[in-house]
Amino acid sequence: MVHVDFDIDLIKKYDRPGPRYTSYPTAPHFNEGFTSANYLDEVIRTNKLDKMPPLSLYYHLPFCDTLCYFCGCNMIITRNRDRIKEYVRYLKNEIDLLRSYLDSDRMVDQLHWGGGTPTHLNPDEILDLANYIKTSFNFDPKSENGCEIDPRGLTRDHLAALREGGFNRISMGVQDFNDKVQKAVNRVQPEEMTVQVVDWVRELGFESINLDLIYGLPHQNVETFAETVERIIKIRPDRLAVFNYAHVPWMKKHMALIKEEDIPKPEEKLAILKMTIEKLTAAGYVFIGMDHFALPDDDMSIALENKKLYRNFQGYSTHAGTDLYAMGITSISQIGRVYAQNFKKEKEYFDALEDGQLPVTKGYYLSDDDLLRRHVIMRVMCDFELNFENIEREFKINFMDYFGDSIAAMKEMVDDGLVEMQVDGFTVTDKGRMMIRNIAMNFDYYIMNQKDSGRYSRTV
Repeated sequence: MVHVDFDIDLIKKYDRPGPRYTSYPTAPHFNEGFTSANYLDEVIRTNKLDKMPPLSLYYHLPFCDTLCYFCGCNMIITRNRDRIKEYVRYLKNEIDLLRSYLDSDRMVDQLHWGGGTPTHLNPDEILDLANYIKTSFNFDPKSENGCEIDPRGLTRDHLAALREGGFNRISMGVQDFNDKVQKAVNRVQPEEMTVQVVDWVRELGFESINLDLIYGLPHQNVETFAETVERIIKIRPDRLAVFNYAHVPWMKKHMALIKEEDIPKPEEKLAILKMTIEKLTAAGYVFIGMDHFALPDDDMSIALENKKLYRNFQGYSTHAGTDLYAMGITSISQIGRVYAQNFKKEKEYFDALEDGQLPVTKGYYLSDDDLLRRHVIMRVMCDFELNFENIEREFKINFMDYFGDSIAAMKEMVDDGLVEMQVDGFTVTDKGRMMIRNIAMNFDYYIMNQKDSGRYSRTV
């Protein structure tokens, strides 16, 4: 069982803006000099390898019925069904175009629909798109197929369509059961509604359900959020994500609709987080890392124990070593040595596909140094330890010659009991698990050399 030593004074000391490392280098380093042609070159190259990785597919369905004031996603508020139908039509065009470049024998290990709200599609539209994807690619019979849903406006028919379309995992936002909090963020979702949807998910035979909570929303405090956590524990989802609300109205203008004076102070947020971790771990959940929890028999807990955990643009994942092909506006692919992000506006996305071009607006080509540092950061974030000899063997380097400055920069963390150094590596302590992003930042070339101007959320 993973334990967490929650030292509030140390958390305050190390709390600063920093990457979440869903990629390395991070998205602020993507550049518009990277074109659709560069992406296509890598697509073709990776489909000629002697050993081609399996596929992970992501589809961005950006539409929502109403605006949640806390939302940091790339979404579009609309009830225009024709607009949704047009988008799905072009999404199928992107599938056709991409499929023409991929080796047909490559297996899909993982599928995810995100948003927005994928279930803003009606049941017929869900099944139609799901079947189109299934017939376009070669799916492993044991593939993990997940979809994000919103219970507001959801019917059992929506879930039945997802199940028939091959989905076996569901993720649903709850945020907080408190009425005052829900009204303040414009997401009124009664507990009874959430429970009903969970019951449907289980009745229909989905293998796993994840629920999302957010702390730091207006009017929250330790006592009221504890009530939500206790009710969530009774529901017993397989996985939980407990996110820290980042109030960034200069980036997401609609967040200005949340009154800053209603947001809990940093000390209260830390107290909420401490309480949440204690209650969830006492209830038997494994603290995966950062903001993820899972039951002990869940694939994510097993991957953590077996050191097979991975991070991608959706957060922690059990599927390492795949090529991630992401489709739809704003989506980011990760294949071979590149990241490639699609256009953010529908018109630009549509126009590129009309011209027979993969709709890439910017991206990044990883250097050998980037690949090495990405691997190191990934292992630190996922294993909570690092073995120097493993890195030396895989990348043919002398670890201390290459990363001596990084290890030296960790001295204060060692003195504070966040990291324990050994001759051949280091281990993150129970106290250090909360500061895992800070620890990983010591291996980030761009941050260590002050070449990173990205604006990030705080590390805790």
